[in-house]
Amino acid sequence: MKPPYYAVIFTSKQTQYVKGYSEMAQIMKSLAKKQPGFIDIESSRSEIGITVSYWETLEAIKNWKENLDHQTAQKLGKEKWYSWYTVRICKVEKEYSFQSS
Repeated sequence: MKPPYYAVIFTSKQTQYVKGYSEMAQIMKSLAKKQPGFIDIESSRSEIGITVSYWETLEAIKNWKENLDHQTAQKLGKEKWYSWYTVRICKVEKEYSFQSS
């Protein structure tokens, strides 16, 4: 990824009701990858879940939020799967990384 680009940081705490969550998460990941402006996604879950998706523009993020299938998943998340969540949108201006050989 070459900056600048945008990161959507989604942190969440699940309820005890998780039936169907993993399947929906996979569907949303596959759908997001097809969206114009999508770059990549990274996710981890233990006590708190953190998913970071990367996008070319703020408009691409807005379009993803308004996607009807994504809105259905958001509704189910609020009704069933999450006790809380926070979304943060950040502009990435610089990045660097390390990888051992």
